[in-house]
Amino acid sequence: MAAMNPRIAHRALPLVAAAVIGAGTGAGVYALTSGGSSSPSTTPTAIVPAQSAARTTTTTALTQLYKDDAPGVVDITVDSTSSGSGGGGFPFGGPGGGGGQQQQAEGTGFVIDTKGDILTAEHVVDGANKITVRFQDGSTATATLVGTDKTTDTAVIKVNVDASKLHPLTLGDSSTAAPGQTVVAIGSPFGLPETMTAGIVSAVDRTITAPNNFSISGAIQTDAAINHGNSGGPLIDVATNSVIGINDQIESDSNDNAGVGFSVPINTAKHVADTLIAGGTVKHAYLGVTITDAASGGVQIGCVVSGGPADQAGLKAGDVVTAVDGETIAGSDALSANLSSRLPGDKVTLTVKSGGSTKSLDVTLGTQPTSTSTSCSR
Repeated sequence: MAAMNPRIAHRALPLVAAAVIGAGTGAGVYALTSGGSSSPSTTPTAIVPAQSAARTTTTTALTQLYKDDAPGVVDITVDSTSSGSGGGGFPFGGPGGGGGQQQQAEGTGFVIDTKGDILTAEHVVDGANKITVRFQDGSTATATLVGTDKTTDTAVIKVNVDASKLHPLTLGDSSTAAPGQTVVAIGSPFGLPETMTAGIVSAVDRTITAPNNFSISGAIQTDAAINHGNSGGPLIDVATNSVIGINDQIESDSNDNAGVGFSVPINTAKHVADTLIAGGTVKHAYLGVTITDAASGGVQIGCVVSGGPADQAGLKAGDVVTAVDGETIAGSDALSANLSSRLPGDKVTLTVKSGGSTKSLDVTLGTQPTSTSTSCSR
């Protein structure tokens, strides 16, 4: 699912905040703009006081989870300068716009250790000139960028604050996520920090599109409300009170929550974060093809990138891959998941249906380039 150019609107009032809105993907950054563009009209939100009632106190498991975890979730404000024409960020814009304006965007992150490291989505901090973190107590700190990985839409930023302000969340095991599991999301939808929404895991092993147009496999689908500004925030498994995903995208015809949100699996993000914090560069295996589900099962090859690993191994457009190293591949999601677990330089054997016959092709996987290529072999 490719992102479309965002529509940008100014914030009129603190509680009437307009968002940079992208396509039907992206749980993107809630974005503010400053500069010379005109502002669409907005309608103030009426705040109606609740009727007085007898005061009662009810503590539930979700109430306690919020008390435990909300201090570890931070609001992230990003200052940037747009590069010119077009809306630049992903998926709901992020820093971007036209005319070289000063831009401000807002997303979410969460503390992962007592050294000040904070995990968020790459598209939240993409193009940032300045990153400001706001804690639950209202205090702020300037953050530095540790590193990013567009292929998994993951980033680590760091703050230098007293350890008393840092409340790391427990990172769980996303491989155990299952439909029906109760989960919550905490973040800053529409600029409202420390907002918690609840739902379930709706499905697992989804494949979503990264900011550089490569695939992110193993994504967790949830109906916990995710909106503009939730990007980079935690998806928390209630049973274990541990983070199983980074909220990243939504699919919606209205550009707002429709109960179909997606989170990058925390197992993927943990590996990326560990590499970035250690000063390393994240590298991903690369086959060099575009794929679709084959009608008869397996994966049909579309474009084969000229000079890429698949091209060198003899894979052709129209071929159907049915297995990798003897493991049956039912469809595109399965192939993406299989290859995402590999490393550059790994050798795999593909079982391929081609021209009415079946053959085996040995492929040495390459290193994924910074962006997808449309140069296909003939």
